[in-house]
Amino acid sequence: MALTRDVVETETRSYVTGLRCRLCRATYPERPVAICEECFGPLEVEYDYEALARVVSRERIVARPPTMWRYWELLPLTAPPRVGIETGYTPLIPAPRLGEALGLKNLYVKNDGVCHPTLSFKDRVVAISLSKACEFGFDTVGCASTGNLANSVAANAARAGLRAYIFIPERLEQAKILGTQIYGARVIAVRGTYDDVNRLCSEIVYTLNWGLVNVNLRPFYAEGSKTVGFEIAEQLGWRAPDAVVVPMAGGSLLTKIHKAFAELQRLGVIPPARPRLFGAQARGCNPIVAAVKEGREEIRPVKPQTIAHSLAIGDPADGYFAARAIRQSGGWAEDATDAEILAGIRLLAETEGIFTETAGGVTVAVARKLAEQGYLSPEETVVLVITGNGLKTMDALATAPPISIAPKITELERVLRDFSEGGSHS
Repeated sequence: MALTRDVVETETRSYVTGLRCRLCRATYPERPVAICEECFGPLEVEYDYEALARVVSRERIVARPPTMWRYWELLPLTAPPRVGIETGYTPLIPAPRLGEALGLKNLYVKNDGVCHPTLSFKDRVVAISLSKACEFGFDTVGCASTGNLANSVAANAARAGLRAYIFIPERLEQAKILGTQIYGARVIAVRGTYDDVNRLCSEIVYTLNWGLVNVNLRPFYAEGSKTVGFEIAEQLGWRAPDAVVVPMAGGSLLTKIHKAFAELQRLGVIPPARPRLFGAQARGCNPIVAAVKEGREEIRPVKPQTIAHSLAIGDPADGYFAARAIRQSGGWAEDATDAEILAGIRLLAETEGIFTETAGGVTVAVARKLAEQGYLSPEETVVLVITGNGLKTMDALATAPPISIAPKITELERVLRDFSEGGSHS
């Protein structure tokens, strides 16, 4: 059963009380602004948790359709969603064969590589931010993106009838560019890194009346990531895992999974727990990992040099908060080389039949390191967050051509002998 707009219309009321600065705690009314006027810190959505405690329950959640909107009270909309009605509730998959390879007996994969409609977790944040853009009256939307967000904004803007302008770094996988242009969005490549693109978009919101999902709509956009954490807890039988390994670009996903578990505990939906958060980055773009390992609060920007383009943010907006959440949870952070990333992609595919993009390769590669280093215990319940589909980053993979034979059984028997004897497969 899909969640229809009529279903939401009968239930939705907002429990949002406004926005609050994550640094100085100054408060603001609900409007499209992301930066505190007092200290220039980032703003976050605040809720009426006393009222929420009276209405949020396991029973009410499970009675709803299996989408991200089953948790609508904890999301920042004041009207029914305009897009993403079918988004979310992706599978949490037991991964025994991958677990055996990593030495983890209770391993799960949260697979957002099959999220609707564009096969990444970004569909969650866009469902919130574009619905919010419609509430605020924007008719033109856009984003700064390394690929997945571009795909999702373009697709969902098309469905909502909004004009979309997508700004990307000039060097990006062709599949992600095509996966944005096909929806009719105006795609503009900016010479430079993602951080250069993001700076341009920060100027755009002050000169044009556009809703940029990860700029002036960022406080609302980020809340969509909480649904990953909500679903993990529900799918584990209403409990938090012992550990979660999360890929990090800007760092927001990890902080919002942290917030999701905290909210469910605060409302009595899951029992008290302290799930440890582990951040994963590419070696060629690891500013948050470096800060955690060196024990410093400052996030020092880097120039990205990695095949994991979706994680290539050298100056992460939520880096400070991601590092803090990792430390508070008792977790750790680690990185992976390009070779390790590719090995991680193949390992997940060959053990569990899941084809992930390079960001997922980072998650798997880092999980392997964390297990080897003793940060992940064999008996613990561990969840790996896979954020996107491998079809998006096929350019990063080099594979041998398939074996070619004549249509004769003798030819096949020769090849099978080669296989059994460990001979060449090409």
